[in-house]
Amino acid sequence: MIYYLDLFGVVVFAITGSLAAGRKQLDLLGVVVLAIVTALGGGTIRDLLLGASPVFWIRDINYILFSAGTAVLVFVVSQVRPLDSASIRIPDAFGLAIFTVIGVDIALAHDVSWVVAVIMGMMTGVAGGMLRDILAGEIPLILRTEIYATASMCGALVFIGLSSVYPTGSYGPFPVEMTNMLAGMLVTLTLRLVAIRWNLSLPVFRTKSTDQG
Repeated sequence: MIYYLDLFGVVVFAITGSLAAGRKQLDLLGVVVLAIVTALGGGTIRDLLLGASPVFWIRDINYILFSAGTAVLVFVVSQVRPLDSASIRIPDAFGLAIFTVIGVDIALAHDVSWVVAVIMGMMTGVAGGMLRDILAGEIPLILRTEIYATASMCGALVFIGLSSVYPTGSYGPFPVEMTNMLAGMLVTLTLRLVAIRWNLSLPVFRTKSTDQG
């Protein structure tokens, strides 16, 4: 189940990368490259920092196939029916939620501290989007939009907290680990969607020159 959830996250982030490429009117190759970087970038950085060798998409080619295939599909659909590439925040929120808890789960499997696990979860969730925006010539979402990395951090903390209290067993027919992961995903997704809906953000750093315009 975790594996298929990971592939679903790859597809979702590949869609956001494809839409970002469409906004910049890139050709098919550009769409595929941006989709792959968005879908696999965060996990690649995570694996490199954790010393997981080879990284996940080298061990399993399905990750590249799913991300590239999604990019091609989005490109083909866009030729038939123009897609609204003005906003990628909704699919990005789902990708953020999925990749955050998967990043935490993988980090915990490497016996790191809970602090490092939270950082790895956030890295998995936000790094791909940052690379996407940088390659697209835009300021990354994490630096210019509503609550983003904070939502990832809260979801990671909920997942780790539940895992420490209920490490094994089941909630009825559902394994504890999966239920804990879903709870973390729900927290991240809810916070991100609420922030998008009501334009919520953390307080910004202001100086005297900023206040004067």
